[in-house]
Amino acid sequence: MTLQPRLDDLLELRHRARTLGLASRHLVNSTFSGLYASVFRGTGLDFEEVREYQEGDDIRNMDWKVTARTNFPHLKVFREERERSVLLCVDKSPHMSFGTRGTFKSVQAARAAALLGWAANALSDRVGGLLYGDAATGQQHFRPTKDRRALWRLLHALSQPGTEEAAQGDPLSAALKRAEQTTHIGSLVFVIADFNRDIGNLEQALGRMCQRHTVVVVPVDDPADWELPSMGRVVFHDPRGRRIEIDTDDEKGLAQYAATWRQRRTQLMSIANRLGILTIPLRTDEDVHLGLSRGLQRRLQTRAVR
Repeated sequence: MTLQPRLDDLLELRHRARTLGLASRHLVNSTFSGLYASVFRGTGLDFEEVREYQEGDDIRNMDWKVTARTNFPHLKVFREERERSVLLCVDKSPHMSFGTRGTFKSVQAARAAALLGWAANALSDRVGGLLYGDAATGQQHFRPTKDRRALWRLLHALSQPGTEEAAQGDPLSAALKRAEQTTHIGSLVFVIADFNRDIGNLEQALGRMCQRHTVVVVPVDDPADWELPSMGRVVFHDPRGRRIEIDTDDEKGLAQYAATWRQRRTQLMSIANRLGILTIPLRTDEDVHLGLSRGLQRRLQTRAVR
């Protein structure tokens, strides 16, 4: 099991030859980036000019007013929208240093950020990041840049070990507030985090973000979040350092544990649905490329049905 993100691995994701987890001769950029573009770029076009019609032009872009005025066929020419700002908001709190299958949440979150960052960079988007939740480093903000400087700095910061001290208050809401204030209007913001906690104040913070930006939520889950393995009596320490003994064989306790997770996830999905936010859950025991690709495919299928 990988316990800490490695910078070499995050950089290698740009070149990893994978297509939905299977060996391929195509680079990940040629597969994942295309799917990413289909979901988040759409057909964004900016008007550029009106010119005379030429054989082979799409008549759907015909400018009938200019055609009638000049007595010659003219059409509107559009320039494809080439760039936008993408902000990768990643949870670095001690909650992320957890995993029972596959890898730690922190590693999966870093891999997801790397894949999304490289995909955005391949489309000439400006890419930056915001790390939060670690009391020692505080918020680490990397303003989006069109070159790879901010992305490299973000990936390097993600590869550094975190501390065991969580930031005080509500670090996610604070991070979203900073992102809202410092990111250009119309940006694409990914929130990659452990949402298996109290999220009572999340809707207000996300609601403000959605007024100015497109938001995507990526919860990082471990199977033990909803199903504790049978280990008998186990001693844990809570965030305040208090010892807590739990009987993992107690059926009533396990049922309540699973119900609490389901309640939190239902609350998160309800918030996302009300705000029109895309949610792509990732598991620590699955391939990150496959998990993200499945989420993007579901988004495309939903659009097709509508």
